[in-house]
Amino acid sequence: MNVLFLCTHNSARSILAEALLNHIGAGRFQAYSAGSSPRDNQRPNPLGLQVLQQAGIPTEGLRSKSWDEFAKPDAPHMDLIITVCDNAAGEVCPIWPGHPATAHWGYADPSAGDAPDEVKLKAFAQTLIAIQQRLQLLVNLPPEQLQAQALQTTARALAQA
Repeated sequence: MNVLFLCTHNSARSILAEALLNHIGAGRFQAYSAGSSPRDNQRPNPLGLQVLQQAGIPTEGLRSKSWDEFAKPDAPHMDLIITVCDNAAGEVCPIWPGHPATAHWGYADPSAGDAPDEVKLKAFAQTLIAIQQRLQLLVNLPPEQLQAQALQTTARALAQA
C-alpha cells in the first residue's frame, strides 16, 4: 500500500511520517512525502532528522519535494493520501491518478516560532510520538479495513484516534 503524506513545505511533519511508516510498515506500506509549496532548496528540518535518528529510524534518502512529482503519469500509484498540516489540508490538491482515499491528520508545526532549538527538539519528539500512535493503528489494521472501499472511512476515523 502506497501512502503519501502532504504538508506545505515538506520539511517536518510529512518527513517524520514518511520515515516512520517506512520503518514500522513491515513491507506492507511504502510511504512518501511531499509539499504543496516547498521553498527553493528546501531540505528536511535538521531537528526532525535528529529526532528520527535518535529513535533509530533511518533517514537516508529523505528529501523535500513538491507534490507535483506524485501527480505525474509515471509516479507511483497512491492508495492513501494524508495531509498532516492544516494549510495543506485547505489547499486545492492535484487530481491524483486512481482517486486514492484521503484523510487529514493535523499536527502542530514543531518548527514554528522562535523557540530555542532544545525546545523545538522536544516539539519534534512529541510530534513523532503523536504520528507514531496513529501509524501504529494503521499498520495493525486487518486487511479488510485497508481495502479500497473501506480505506477512506478507516483513514478518516484514525484522525480521531
